[in-house]
Amino acid sequence: MGDSYVIALDFGTAYSGYAFNITTSKEESDPRLKRWGADQGLDTPKTLTCILFDQNEEFLKFGYEAKKTYIKMRGEEAKKHYLFEGFKMALYGKDLNKNFKIKAANDKEMTALKVFSESLRFLKDDALKTINSKVPGQNFTPSDFTWVLTVPAIWDESAKQFMREAATQAGIVTEGTEDKLMIALEPEAASVWCKKLPSDGFITQNHNSDSLDQTPGTQSIIVDCGGGTIDITVHEVLKRGALKEKHKASGNNLGGKTVDRKFKKFIREIFTDGVWDEYKEMYPSEVQRMIFEFRCLKQVDEDIEIPCPFNLGKLARKKKDIEKFFESVQGASWNKGVIKISKEKLRSFYDESLQGMTKSLKEILEKDLNIDFILLVGGFADSQILRQHIIEQFGGEYKILCPVRPQEAILRGAVEFGRNPKIVTYRRSRFTYGVAVLKKFDESEHKQEKKLIADGKEWCKDIFKILLEEGQDVAWNETKEHYLNAADPKQTQMSVRLFRTEKKNPEYVDDCGVEEIGSFVVKLCNSKTNQERKVKIELKFGSTEIRATGTDLNTGKKSTLKFEFKNV
Repeated sequence: MGDSYVIALDFGTAYSGYAFNITTSKEESDPRLKRWGADQGLDTPKTLTCILFDQNEEFLKFGYEAKKTYIKMRGEEAKKHYLFEGFKMALYGKDLNKNFKIKAANDKEMTALKVFSESLRFLKDDALKTINSKVPGQNFTPSDFTWVLTVPAIWDESAKQFMREAATQAGIVTEGTEDKLMIALEPEAASVWCKKLPSDGFITQNHNSDSLDQTPGTQSIIVDCGGGTIDITVHEVLKRGALKEKHKASGNNLGGKTVDRKFKKFIREIFTDGVWDEYKEMYPSEVQRMIFEFRCLKQVDEDIEIPCPFNLGKLARKKKDIEKFFESVQGASWNKGVIKISKEKLRSFYDESLQGMTKSLKEILEKDLNIDFILLVGGFADSQILRQHIIEQFGGEYKILCPVRPQEAILRGAVEFGRNPKIVTYRRSRFTYGVAVLKKFDESEHKQEKKLIADGKEWCKDIFKILLEEGQDVAWNETKEHYLNAADPKQTQMSVRLFRTEKKNPEYVDDCGVEEIGSFVVKLCNSKTNQERKVKIELKFGSTEIRATGTDLNTGKKSTLKFEFKNV
């Protein structure tokens, strides 16, 4: 098997898809994408991130198919089923545990891990089916591939670990083949793809530069405009085209879904007197269809028209003439069964999201960096209103680029990343990381309540031993080492706890703003002699995930840190 057999899964908030490469490593070939939506008269590089389960929580359908099936259901039937959409945002900034639950469209709950793993299982099975149909006589199985799963760069370690767990449950990797699964950061993947694009691969509006400059020293801000998150990374080109992260990942949760939410709120303002609430209760699948139609229309910068569903009209007429509902709102009018929304009103739905983007970008541009390009990627970058706003705000000083198909950049780049993970050579740490250690107790500098007596000696516990500082550059394969000594010669095991904080130099691991992000136990051999008990800890921070091992130096036995979800 070629080592460059790669399948990349882009599991997005609004849309999901996959791309793959099944050529041998010597050939250069573009990643292939599966196209979706033929049965719906569509042709898109991703399908809806939408999953449907029956009343027994058994998986039924994923994507456009799931949506179509649900939309066709009558009220009572729809109430029994579980439809999940936009659920990836449930992992943003949350304390995760294995029993964490998320809500379906009808407010019924299921465990998040199941919803995520069944979605990944569908994508995995579909990818293998597609590839096997293209290569007759081969019967590929998951272990033949390197799998790349994309996540927002601003996600937490525990959310990445959660995705790893879901991928394992989905059968993408098994115990022992975990290394076959790589986590790629979405804006990084996009950046990797865009550096390969020729000049006609971009929609450029404010300059005529050929393509993304690959001269060493060139700096770009990559803005991944997703459905859930706006995710921002800064890269500098090094020699031979490698990339260095110049500023830690930043961003917010004000992606394209924010615009959809504003639209829903506005429709509710039109259909007062409880009409909208009653409609939502009775016809949940029709509400979904309206949102879907709005999504397709919102990419333009002009007045839009949305057909008013028959049942919504019927419920409204019970109260008063439909025209009357429109008298109290600005920016919408009624025209023979169609709700017309003005260009200005449509733009106002974007305000919060665009303000959030502008604020995040300005914070970075005020830093001591030499940015040349602002690169817009992700499905939300298809929107004219968004691109024009960025050009108005920043086009005077920076070259603004957007690939012709911004939604595909992440998937295509993720395949490239799978073939060459060291392409992003340096990353910048978002936190200060360290472990809890004991120090000999010193009355003059340690807190009295931290005193601990072991083996007749006085120790100070909970000292934060820094392994990596916030803002430090880490090479992709760099390892930080630290040696821990057992305080008590009779100890049979040593617990290693890893902490992080945004502070530069914390003193104790229970200081304000310090959190524990994982721990592991290193078993110590029975020491008959009185030799020193030492454990060597190695931490790898430079790839997209933290890896850690501990070795008992007397036996050479290793144990690996598995990031436990917090508070499981």
